[in-house]
Amino acid sequence: MQIHFLALCASLILALNLGACSPGQNWRDVGLEGSALKAQLPCKPDKTTRSVPLGGHPVDLHMVGCESGSAMVAVMTALLPAGADANAVLLGWQKATLDNARVQPGQATGRQTWHRPGHLPLSASLRLQATGLRANGEPVRMDAVWGAVAEGDRVRLVHAVLYDAKIQPEMATTLFDGIQP
Repeated sequence: MQIHFLALCASLILALNLGACSPGQNWRDVGLEGSALKAQLPCKPDKTTRSVPLGGHPVDLHMVGCESGSAMVAVMTALLPAGADANAVLLGWQKATLDNARVQPGQATGRQTWHRPGHLPLSASLRLQATGLRANGEPVRMDAVWGAVAEGDRVRLVHAVLYDAKIQPEMATTLFDGIQP
């Protein structure tokens, strides 16, 4: 699971680096394919869908992301099969994200519960900040959230992340608060 997920994250980062947006923030509402979820992004997003293994199940991972100035933002969502352990899958997704960003154990800070209106109150729904490394070895800060919403008898996971040399708190807050069921 982790190797496929890491390759997917690396390809998303590469795609976002190749398809840069205008440098200014121009916030817009974006629908997340396959769901009723909406997000706000500071630039015109690239969109893609890939089948990936999450929690031992193949799922369609829908991603939107773009670059705004020096920041890279992405929002991802996946609908789990009925009966899947959403909390365990979120924990695995968090570990894969931190591993992909080469965050050293214990370097994630500001860990806090992230429960939005309409989201499920899972213990793995959280927001955290960390310093990792870009593919070229340069340090990068990240601010990320993971959560879940119910869709009938299934659970849809959502993950949003902001990468930059210096995180603008208002940009992260707008990105994360803009995720609506």
